[in-house]
Amino acid sequence: MYAVIETGGKQYKVKEGDIIKIEKLNADQGEVVEVEKVLAVVKDCETVFGKPVIEGAKAVLKVLEHGKGDKILVFKYKPKKKYRKTQGHRQPYTQVVVEKIEVQ
Repeated sequence: MYAVIETGGKQYKVKEGDIIKIEKLNADQGEVVEVEKVLAVVKDCETVFGKPVIEGAKAVLKVLEHGKGDKILVFKYKPKKKYRKTQGHRQPYTQVVVEKIEVQ
């Protein structure tokens, strides 16, 4: 059984026991978070799609840790004008484990 959930403006395909990195959540380490934006659920051969979300369905996530991703370099330049600019960015994330997916 797996589900498609939406959190942080992005969609993730998850199943129970998966460890994923999502956009940073305002939750402490070890806290349990419920995501109620479940877009689709596939159980055995049965598929249920939401319009846009499935009513009464939720995914229970447990926060493992917070961190920052790898550095991404942003380089801007304009040819023949001696303009060069380099910036770095590290996106914050929250690592979670999917404890269970509930569908009513």
